[in-house]
Amino acid sequence: MDALIIDAVRSPIGRKNGTLAKIRGDELAAQVLNALVARNNVDPAEIEDVQLGCVTQIGEQGWNVGRMVPLVAGWPETVCGTSVDRQCGSSMQTNFNAATAVSSGQLDLVVSAGVEMMSRVAMGSNGGDLSDRLLDRWEIVPQGMSAEVIAEEWSFAREELDAFSLESHRRAIAAIDAGRFEDEIVPVELTNPHVGVLFAVDETPRRDTSAEALAALKPAFLADGRVTAGNSSQICDGAAALLIASEAAASRLGLTPRARFVAFGLAGVDPHRMLHGNPEACAKALGRAGLTWDDVSVIEVNEAFASVVLQFARDARLEDRWDDINPNGGGISLGHPLGATGARMTATLINELERRDARYGIASMCIGFGMALAGVVERL
Repeated sequence: MDALIIDAVRSPIGRKNGTLAKIRGDELAAQVLNALVARNNVDPAEIEDVQLGCVTQIGEQGWNVGRMVPLVAGWPETVCGTSVDRQCGSSMQTNFNAATAVSSGQLDLVVSAGVEMMSRVAMGSNGGDLSDRLLDRWEIVPQGMSAEVIAEEWSFAREELDAFSLESHRRAIAAIDAGRFEDEIVPVELTNPHVGVLFAVDETPRRDTSAEALAALKPAFLADGRVTAGNSSQICDGAAALLIASEAAASRLGLTPRARFVAFGLAGVDPHRMLHGNPEACAKALGRAGLTWDDVSVIEVNEAFASVVLQFARDARLEDRWDDINPNGGGISLGHPLGATGARMTATLINELERRDARYGIASMCIGFGMALAGVVERL
């Protein structure tokens, strides 16, 4: 049984302490969910569950924010909700969860979503000390250090990382100027619904950046390192959501699917380097789908760090296909609102497949402590 993607939307992405910092995460995600059902003329009472990715589940993002969001949205109490933390892959995991529930016949209409307000809830504030038993077995380092390890092991020079980052900004700005994100972004109300101001364009890509500006940045993790704030994903705020339906529900409600989930792949890798699992996760997903890279037209790989995407392209033998990898920018330019990024990438993927009149795409994310998750999508 197919898990059909009826629609996929997202908020514009706000810079750290920028425009979206005025809004609570549950309230931002509620706006995105309401826009999702409104533009598809769906009664929220028809939705059985909200699977919501959020990494830092504490404070305003605590108390099972996945349940809070539909309640804040004014949806009936019959709509259930749960919160999912697979770190950077959280709302890719909710895609997986929702698709599995629908394709197995357990549920008919599910929202897969994600939110992260990194301006309001500090990354890592929900964590504690690591187990000595873990540390006896593994050298656990910050992700930025893992990005340095990858740059060193795969021999990526600082200049390569910065060049990739500059191109990410160039692509994102070109996408904004061409209106490519307009079909996926739902404007966000910043004050009250009657007199508020709408926020509708990503504010994260930097039009004023340059090779010289990136080269001038100091290394962020090692004094003589290669990883800087400029070639790392941006701390930011955002939310995204997908409406996933069974064929029966789509038919009953008169919904026209835009795409379907074909297969997922999960990879576990060593938690020291931790960020290098994307090629394996993609290979597993493609294998389950009965596809090869030749079948895939658009490839979204989360730009946690520039070294991660460069390593992916080399190990997957896709260095001749840069036009197909993150064609509209990624986490370095658009930002990486942790729990929302998987759903955001899926929305961007579907829109790019439609723009190219292409059939298959894949989205993949590396995940903290050594994992990766990928999902294959077919445009319908």
